[in-house]
Amino acid sequence: MPDEQYKRNIAYKFRIGEVLMGKPIMDGERFSFLELGNKKIVRVNIIGNIIEKYESEGEKKYIFFTLDDGSGQIKLKSFGDDVNKFKNLMQGQTVLVIGVLRNFNNETYISPEIVREQNPKYLLIRKLETEKERSNSFQPMAKEQIIAVKDKILDIIKNAEKDGGIEMDVIIMNLREISPEIINQEIKRLLEEGIIFEPRPGKMRWLG
Repeated sequence: MPDEQYKRNIAYKFRIGEVLMGKPIMDGERFSFLELGNKKIVRVNIIGNIIEKYESEGEKKYIFFTLDDGSGQIKLKSFGDDVNKFKNLMQGQTVLVIGVLRNFNNETYISPEIVREQNPKYLLIRKLETEKERSNSFQPMAKEQIIAVKDKILDIIKNAEKDGGIEMDVIIMNLREISPEIINQEIKRLLEEGIIFEPRPGKMRWLG
């Protein structure tokens, strides 16, 4: 039984933006798994840069990191005696993380099992790995579907003008039913057509 459980809970290789697109499935208040496409995900294998670190100073021991890989950001959270395993990790490091997904207060985060420093080039390698895997299972969309996707993206960007624009990962999260590749492709077209602009990397605004 333990072997079967371990095999079922394979650590899937993802980028952070993909994890954020998943739907947390709860059993009451307890997190069961993340639903993403036809996968039920419990454990993940992520590569990213540590952009924030916070360690508690009181009796309650915990340590939080914010991880960014260019597609989104996710928290690593460790508590109790496990904190000692991750004390030496620092902001600015590129790391490979294998851990269990958790969800609390509508936030999906990772409870890390293994964290190892990596050469920053592995961020690009992981991006290429996941893009290749998705392109192998990619189903082309009809022209009418593409136009509908483009309209949805444009509506989201227009509606965000009152807030000064919208982040790319937020668009992806709002359109969970559409693959990130299609969204990226249509945003690129909208930028090329001059319908939207990018005031800074990853943020979109309407030019209307």
